Amino acid sequence: MDSLSHMDAEGNAQMVDVSGKPKTTRRAVAEGFVRMSERHLEAIHNLPKGDAFAVAQVAGIQAAKKTADLIPLCHPLPLSHIAVTLTEKADGVAITAEVSTTAETGVEMEALSAVSVAALTVYDMVKALGQDLEITDVRLLEKTGGKTDWKRD
Repeated sequence: MDSLSHMDAEGNAQMVDVSGKPKTTRRAVAEGFVRMSERHLEAIHNLPKGDAFAVAQVAGIQAAKKTADLIPLCHPLPLSHIAVTLTEKADGVAITAEVSTTAETGVEMEALSAVSVAALTVYDMVKALGQDLEITDVRLLEKTGGKTDWKRD
């Protein structure tokens, strides 16, 4: 098994030293889903709180930018691109986030944070109609840059 980079030899948590790594262009794409009832879907476009998709999109962008503040061992990164897309489906809202940087470490956590907070924002916007909502399938789809590229099958 590969060693866990956020643990030192004694098993203590540590922030990974990336100072010796070269800066490369890195990109990550993540997705998630907010499953909801037909009642929620019908109301989502006419909410008194405002445009749920626009608010969730901005929340996701903000979350990507604040990932290092939320996850203790993440490096603060200069993000060069963040796109959060929300798409209405028959049983809920699909969310995709794409994040890019040129840095010594990747942006997987930033993409996952963007999706997670966008999903939580959608949840918050429609929860007054009932709590029968479910955030599911938050996962990394692909990452490029650094030592290895990876794509979900």
